Amino acid sequence: MKKRKIEIMDTTLRDGEQTSGVSFSTSEKLTISKLLIEELAVDRVEVASARVSAGELESVKAITQWAKANEHLNKIEVLSFVDNGTSIDWMVNAGVQVQNLLTKGSLNHLTHQLKKTPSQHFAEVAHVISLAAQKGITTNVYLEDWSNGMRNSQEYVIQYLDFLTTQKIERVLLPDTLGVLSPSETFSFIAGLKLKYPLFHFDFHAHNDYDLGNANVLEAVKAGVDGLHLTVNGMGERAGNASMASAIAVIKDFLPDIEVSIEESSIYKVSKLVETFSGIRIPANKPIVGDNVFTQTAGIHADGDNKNNLYFNDLLPERFGRKRKYALGKTSGKANIEKNLQELGLRLNDDEIKKVTQRVIELGDKKETVTMEDLPYIISDVLDSSTYEDKVVIESYVLTNSKGLRPSATICVRIHGELFEESAQGDGQFDAFMKALTKIYVMKDLCLPKLVDYAVRIAPGSHSDALCETIITWETTHKTFITRGLDSDQTVCAIKSTQKMLNII
Repeated sequence: MKKRKIEIMDTTLRDGEQTSGVSFSTSEKLTISKLLIEELAVDRVEVASARVSAGELESVKAITQWAKANEHLNKIEVLSFVDNGTSIDWMVNAGVQVQNLLTKGSLNHLTHQLKKTPSQHFAEVAHVISLAAQKGITTNVYLEDWSNGMRNSQEYVIQYLDFLTTQKIERVLLPDTLGVLSPSETFSFIAGLKLKYPLFHFDFHAHNDYDLGNANVLEAVKAGVDGLHLTVNGMGERAGNASMASAIAVIKDFLPDIEVSIEESSIYKVSKLVETFSGIRIPANKPIVGDNVFTQTAGIHADGDNKNNLYFNDLLPERFGRKRKYALGKTSGKANIEKNLQELGLRLNDDEIKKVTQRVIELGDKKETVTMEDLPYIISDVLDSSTYEDKVVIESYVLTNSKGLRPSATICVRIHGELFEESAQGDGQFDAFMKALTKIYVMKDLCLPKLVDYAVRIAPGSHSDALCETIITWETTHKTFITRGLDSDQTVCAIKSTQKMLNII
């Protein structure tokens, strides 16, 4: 069966740049354009609005110079306006050969914004299309507010489309400008227009105000639309546009008779670059490109993946240049630990895995997740702790650090079953802790080793809430030795390291 080809136009650099606070530099726009065309393989790119600024003109010039040298100039499009040819002159200066002419697709906009009659507007549109043709510029026509036009002034929309059949244009662009359409309306409106105007190439441009952007994209394609306007990461004005990643995945998985040119394996790379350039962070739970969407957290899911991939679906991460991960935290089970150990190339016996799993769960109660980079530290801490018996236990402590007062510590220590409590002040919380501990050991006629080095490190690649490891070097008259403590709090790390020392001496 021959598949029906749908054109994909990316409008990240035009409509996506209307995201509040976003402005791409010339080099960023050029880099994104190259990736969209050469790696993601979109059919067309809407790169700017005409007449916006001198900087925008220079950006478009850079893009068109590259596109012309690489035979992509016909893929570069610019939003233009019904302005008696001013936009056309701007486009000629920029080297653009395709305009997306913004016109009025609802009687409400025409009457109250332009204050003109349909015949006046049509005449002005015809004039701009003619000027463009004289300059060698191809025209696509946007019907702004088309969705409300179909709801409230359908006679005007039909009148306008009848007029456009007399014009030399390539495409009619149907935007849901305010993101108001339901999926059923999208299908009904587009199917009706395709039936009435079979020779027109219709593009659909969805907005996401009701979070229905991609649902409307799906219905538009079912209704026979010829092209879609999408943005990387769903960027765009207000709630944004339909997301490139989600729309392509939906089409490929649910509409097998439709063909799109997009290279799925490049989606994540382009997504992360646009995230960096725009400064708009991708939500962790955003489908396809979010940090968490290919991460299993519950232990039962990791166990199911070990048993015939029970928790896999068609959205395999490898399709998008990604890998599946297994989170470590309080909901982790043995299977999560084993998956991460496999990734690190480490092997533990069942008893060791059980101990590590319990430690991960304990740490998960203190912080949201434990990273794979944390795991070697946890293993080291757990295996090291099992080499001696806890004859000395630091049962409890209170550490204070107040403005204008010296740090203080009150501690309770159990030594061979007997409890001791002391308080002290120091130059820092750990110093105060050690001074209180020294008081207890002096009372017991015991001598503590000398602290000769103190180092703190976190796992490479971890975040600000990462586990840290405190490595303390101790010295007695007979030997020098090292203990380690692991926790998300640096002072607690040091206290755990100290407890190990107390049991070694």
